[in-house]
Amino acid sequence: MPAKSKSQQKAAGAALAAKRGEQMVGSLQGAAKSMYESMSERQLEEFAESGRKGKTEHKSSS
Repeated sequence: MPAKSKSQQKAAGAALAAKRGEQMVGSLQGAAKSMYESMSERQLEEFAESGRKGKTEHKSSS
């Protein structure tokens, strides 16, 4: 399942880096922290690897 917005993709990338030990877990905030705790490394890879072209900055709430 690819990310629906650029901000989701960035959060998934940060959470993935923490899962891999490339970033400190304590530095995660908001959505990235939530994703780190609730998603597997494979799920985070799927979110982070999708292209950015045509994505909005934030997912609409509707």
